[in-house]
Amino acid sequence: MNRPTDVEVKFLELLDLVEKLRSPDGCPWDQAQQKGDIGRYLIEEAYEVLEALEGPSPDHLREELGDLLFQILFLARIAEEAGEFSMADILEGITEKMIRRHPHVFGNTEVAGIEEVRTNWERIKTEVEHRGDKRLPVSDGIPRSLSTLAKAQRITARAAEAGFDWPDAAGVLDKVEEELAEFRAALKMKDPERMQDEAGDLLFTLVNLCRFAKVDAETALRSSLRKFIDRFSHIERELAAHGKSPKDSSLAEMDRLWEEAKQMKGSPEKR
Repeated sequence: MNRPTDVEVKFLELLDLVEKLRSPDGCPWDQAQQKGDIGRYLIEEAYEVLEALEGPSPDHLREELGDLLFQILFLARIAEEAGEFSMADILEGITEKMIRRHPHVFGNTEVAGIEEVRTNWERIKTEVEHRGDKRLPVSDGIPRSLSTLAKAQRITARAAEAGFDWPDAAGVLDKVEEELAEFRAALKMKDPERMQDEAGDLLFTLVNLCRFAKVDAETALRSSLRKFIDRFSHIERELAAHGKSPKDSSLAEMDRLWEEAKQMKGSPEKR
């Protein structure tokens, strides 16, 4: 008989730990948690994993993956206590799904490349898992809690697969120019409702442009936000070293420090 591997042992230890926390002699706080509570923590931990992926530390990523896994196992434990399903059911279900969606690995299907893999994946979802119902709404299966930016890119990708799309990126760029002009007109009119509407249209079109360029809009924006935070933090630190704050400084002074931050070692422009 084969001895359990280190991974199997550690996994079972963590399952036992979660069960202990939820038991009558466990932790009162953990005992009080419900599905909705864990759902919120799950989202937070998932975003922390994304941040760790963008950082240089494998240890940080390992820690954040552990935090995310803990929330998943905790949520599974709550469902098991309610008699809904077990951890074994989860593992069995995802294993069967991944085997089903990879017929080129676990079956006799041959594929020419990545695009054919993706096409087969969507076909199996529709014809097998959704029993051939091709009238499913474009938003079917997309989590409501997904960020608006990521949801927009997912939904437009589905619409494109159905044939509702621009023929090329040039058409999207033309649409960006059109939406930008409409936003400028709304700004000139100082109409708050129209400005909001046109801003939304412009952002939505930019998401489509990202899709055409095979750029993940969420990742791109998160990267730009991280750059902004890093550079503005440099401005704050340099000003504080001279007993000042951004409010006490001129725009010209902050612009100089901003350019300085861009040229520093480790800046994306210098990597």
